[in-house]
Amino acid sequence: MSGFRLGRIFGFEIQLDYSWFVILFLVLWSFTEGVFPAQVPGLTRSVYLGMGASGALLFFVSLLAHELSHSVVARRKGIPVEGITLFLFGGVARTRAEAASPGDEFWIAIVGPLMSFAIGFGLGALGILGNAAGWHPAIVVVLQYIALLNIVLAIFNLLPGFPLDGGRVLRSAVWKFTGSLRRATQVASIGGQGIGFLLIVLGVWSAVRGNVIGGLWLGFIGWFLRNAAVTGLRQHMLHEALEDATARQILTPVPETVPPDITLEDLTDRHFMRRRFAAFPVVDGESPLGLITLHQVKEVPRTEWPIRTAREAMTPLGESIVVRPDDPLTAVLEKIRSSPARRVLVIGGGRLEGIITATDIASWIGKAHTLRES
Repeated sequence: MSGFRLGRIFGFEIQLDYSWFVILFLVLWSFTEGVFPAQVPGLTRSVYLGMGASGALLFFVSLLAHELSHSVVARRKGIPVEGITLFLFGGVARTRAEAASPGDEFWIAIVGPLMSFAIGFGLGALGILGNAAGWHPAIVVVLQYIALLNIVLAIFNLLPGFPLDGGRVLRSAVWKFTGSLRRATQVASIGGQGIGFLLIVLGVWSAVRGNVIGGLWLGFIGWFLRNAAVTGLRQHMLHEALEDATARQILTPVPETVPPDITLEDLTDRHFMRRRFAAFPVVDGESPLGLITLHQVKEVPRTEWPIRTAREAMTPLGESIVVRPDDPLTAVLEKIRSSPARRVLVIGGGRLEGIITATDIASWIGKAHTLRES
């Protein structure tokens, strides 16, 4: 997802997808022009604008708290969480792995709706107390309306269809009953596709009856959920396929290497310009030292190529570019995603066994997909 970094909370990086500003504008506009003037008539436009901004901010914080609850529990269950991205229809916690058991899946999923219920009832109670204490109606109405939205959000998220939280709860139950995560994911995906289709039908029906805007939104949400359910199933199947393979199975063995003391000028003339490769392992005898890429050579001023060496410009061995032969492809893929060179070295027993590129993984996935369909 495209967007920008907002900051960190509890160690989780928070990002805003650009599509999130669409929902922010719509929420602010609907609060200011429709919802709050209808509930508390007779106030000034500046007050309605303040109510809209306060309501939108509370709604944003509620969505963030919902996703943070998922992330905190996932981290406690041993699942690495890269961060949280807020987008058009809410947010998503970016995890590097799936739950290890049905119980873990259940608690990671259910905590989100529980958080939304807690926020909803908490804001509702605060609104009641504020009304009794004589607070301005504008404050009370904002609290009560955001409380209602959180309760509705919690109920909607509990619908039994992937990728909603209720779909993950359903997946945990089917996983527990059948012992098969693949079967559970298929059932949850079917549920999500069914809910999406139902929302599309309701949207069309609502539009035909005159509520065009509301109908379009229902239809759009239904379309989004249906696609997300299909994508979620595909991603699980991909993850499953990657888990079954290791780095040793797809590496390119005995890759062409270069010595550490070769100048960048000779490296370019003898290797980059005569081979199809955009990177070479740097090896001293039988000891791998790092990885040199064409992009790294390009970053060095051309006048320095005759005196600068591969050792000086390379990426030295480190966790970011090294995998072991028995590492699963899921781990390899994560390393490649974070590697500036878009490739990793496979090293076993201190020796270079091969190299893996993003193209190698894509090719393997394509073959595995073809075989699964046969």
